[in-house]
Amino acid sequence: MSAITDPIADLLARVRNGVRAQKIDIVVPYSKMKAEIARILKDEGYIADYAVDTSAAHPRIRITNKLVDKTSAITGLRRVSRPGLRRYVGADEIPRVLGGMGVSILSTSRGVLSGREAKKQKVGGELLAYIW
Repeated sequence: MSAITDPIADLLARVRNGVRAQKIDIVVPYSKMKAEIARILKDEGYIADYAVDTSAAHPRIRITNKLVDKTSAITGLRRVSRPGLRRYVGADEIPRVLGGMGVSILSTSRGVLSGREAKKQKVGGELLAYIW
């Protein structure tokens, strides 16, 4: 079994595939960063809930997709900063996604934050992903 070189891209791909297949539950391997991204998705209303399952040999995160009329709240996901090309933004350079309809996720010195929260706290960091 090979190691995953970009776990955040793997998380986004699993969520994207689950959304397209209209799955209710999406299971991904656990890490603190992935749990924080799932927390932001829940806070912003893109997923119904998430839970960390430690009963198995390897902990995992169970993400409950938010389906309304068989349509997911998530329309698209895009990884911005990747291992081959990191992208950092300052507090005044945080991009708006779809004119404010989407969310950017940043890894800052104060933890993983949404773009709105990072602007409010006036911190920049690594631009992880866009969700819309």
